Amino acid sequence: MRYGPVLAVTWMNLRSLPARWVPALVAVVGIAGVVMVLTATLAIAQGFRAALATTGATDVAVVVRGGSSGELASNLLPAEVNTVMDAAGVLRDANGPVASPEMYVLVDLPMAGSGTAANVPFRGIGPRGRAVRRQFRLTAGRMFRTGVYEVIIGRGAAANFRGLRLGDTVRLGSQAWQIVGFFADGGSVTESELWSDIEVLKGAYRRSGVQSVRLQLSDPDALARIGASLRADPRVNVAVSTERAFYAAQSKTLITLVTVLGTTISIMMGIGAVFGALNTMYSAVAARTREIATLRAIGFGGLAVLASVLIEALLLGLAGGVLGAAAAWVAFDGIRASTLNFQTFSQLSFAFAVSPRVFASGVLYALLLGFIGGLWPGLRAARLSVVAGLRSS
Repeated sequence: MRYGPVLAVTWMNLRSLPARWVPALVAVVGIAGVVMVLTATLAIAQGFRAALATTGATDVAVVVRGGSSGELASNLLPAEVNTVMDAAGVLRDANGPVASPEMYVLVDLPMAGSGTAANVPFRGIGPRGRAVRRQFRLTAGRMFRTGVYEVIIGRGAAANFRGLRLGDTVRLGSQAWQIVGFFADGGSVTESELWSDIEVLKGAYRRSGVQSVRLQLSDPDALARIGASLRADPRVNVAVSTERAFYAAQSKTLITLVTVLGTTISIMMGIGAVFGALNTMYSAVAARTREIATLRAIGFGGLAVLASVLIEALLLGLAGGVLGAAAAWVAFDGIRASTLNFQTFSQLSFAFAVSPRVFASGVLYALLLGFIGGLWPGLRAARLSVVAGLRSS
């Protein structure tokens, strides 16, 4: 196919756009609305992935009860904790194993704005809890003291729940706890949690066991050695994975659900946007019936006409896609929110992330809508009878 005829017909089509600006604008705005919804949905899923990507390290292992779906369903007795911490492959220094037995419970807190109660993870960490979390840092206040009812709050939890101000007292379970600090952990999901001294938390909930043990690996091959050692030990029944893999598995269902639902909604809305594009392009073809017929009579082929209509539809789709994706980026990128993680039954704090990949996905979807919206009007224009077209008024 020669490009000269295609460019000539396309230029003629585009020059007539000002006369058809109302239906063209309707198509662009319709596609932009669909793309904005899709981009916002993908930004949620990308926000989950970004939070998970920064949650946990590949050189830190998490040990829970074998067969448990997560920390909430796990329980390790003191003898089992000692066996896990003594496993070959755990890093040791002058203070002993670099490991942190941790207790994990859920508490109810009112959400900011609505006041509706939601489950929030409350974690008790061991004396070496900070040693296995290299991204941890206090952003305000101080660290809690051992043996005292004090708590520090993740910045995600502080932003999404009411009554969590520095120096305030909050009732968690049957005890009143003083808020002494706020912390960040590299944007990870642990910023949705509250932390305190494990021994104090165990006493408050009258428990002797813990839900997990974090282990600093001594070398890259240590995970396999720890796993093999513990599987061969009849005294314990545990599952071992890297911290990164553990958290990824915890939110896999949520990411899939959000992506599938968002894509389904966008497809349904996209059908409406396609009809808007079809209407625009059919109107364009109908308004230029005599011009198209004249071009066909002087030698322009049907393929050139079809290509010109598709190019115009793709340009409208591109405009709508960029507009919708840009609107989603301005409105949502970086905004922090929280939702229920169905696998852990706790609130997960995250930030919307309109990444370049998410932006491009929205624009590509808009181009697809534009192509579908221009295909049938283009085929009609390409098959237009020259005689009937010239006789049209």
